Amino acid sequence: MEIGISTFVETTPDVHTGKVISHAERIREVVEEIVLADEVGLDVFGVGEHHREDYACSSPAVLLAAAASQTKRIRLSSAVTVLSSDDPVRVFQDFATVDAISNGRAEIMAGRGSFIESFPLFGYDLKDYDELYNEKLDLLLQICQSEVVNWSGKHRPAIHNRGVYPRPVQDPLPVWIASGGTPDSTARAGHLGLPLVLAIIGGSPLHFEPLVRLYKRTAARAGHDPAKLTVASHSHGFVAESDDVAAEKFFPPTQYAMNKLGRERGWGPYTRETFDAASRLEGALYVGSPKTVAEKIIYLRKNVGITRFMLHCPVGTMSHEDVMKSIELLGKEVAPIVREEVAKWESSQEGI
Repeated sequence: MEIGISTFVETTPDVHTGKVISHAERIREVVEEIVLADEVGLDVFGVGEHHREDYACSSPAVLLAAAASQTKRIRLSSAVTVLSSDDPVRVFQDFATVDAISNGRAEIMAGRGSFIESFPLFGYDLKDYDELYNEKLDLLLQICQSEVVNWSGKHRPAIHNRGVYPRPVQDPLPVWIASGGTPDSTARAGHLGLPLVLAIIGGSPLHFEPLVRLYKRTAARAGHDPAKLTVASHSHGFVAESDDVAAEKFFPPTQYAMNKLGRERGWGPYTRETFDAASRLEGALYVGSPKTVAEKIIYLRKNVGITRFMLHCPVGTMSHEDVMKSIELLGKEVAPIVREEVAKWESSQEGI
């Protein structure tokens, strides 16, 4: 069971002071957070791509490269790369470079993205949303599999017998399919035999269990070994010394960020009742003491089939000190509990 962190490098106003941290300062903080995550034994750190004022990172590969030379073991991933509005050749080259700097620790999580700002920014039409993603994923996977590429499509100039460099340390460079939880995207990942990451950020995580079964069933039909495939979750959360302290610190910035997004998308208000319900064992919010968060991750592993868990922290703007403490607790206290309990449970399942 792998345990890690993901971030969108958010720069919303501090709910207590109203201060907005600069993009530059927040980016430097995230590099420090990645270094700490490596030091406390976490397995992976993912950085999301956005193209708007309240998120500081538009180029995850550059930020991850900055952390690559300061870390030794942790895997470094996008979370996600908005492949539909990017060039797969440059995506591959950028992450192959991160792979070189880190000596084989880079990953790409390829997604459509839930935000649309990058489409007009880079001159794409939203009516081509699905077509762009499918075509560009096909090209990215070809580049990963072959040094010399022959490819043609509708939305990008063709490539005729051209090499793409540098080549990564890993062969192939890992590409994950990132999904918000649609059957089509999970089935696509299974058909391609690629690892799958699910954004489990609302409702009951148990609702994702049928999707995991669909993923593995589709993989088996396509000739892939389901036992070798990884399923990850990306879920909001925060670890503190107690449940009460965690809720007190995490709720205000989460409420601000979710209500800001909700106003853009027509969602209802995010209330303390919503927060508390999601913080229960069966909910999708991983907030509390190390014991509480560990219990919820173990529950997710046993009941949904997740084999990598990524705690998305923070949601909204929190103090760098609090985020660093959460990462430390996740690595030093939560992860050991989860790994030990999951190992015992998996061992018991082998005999069934």
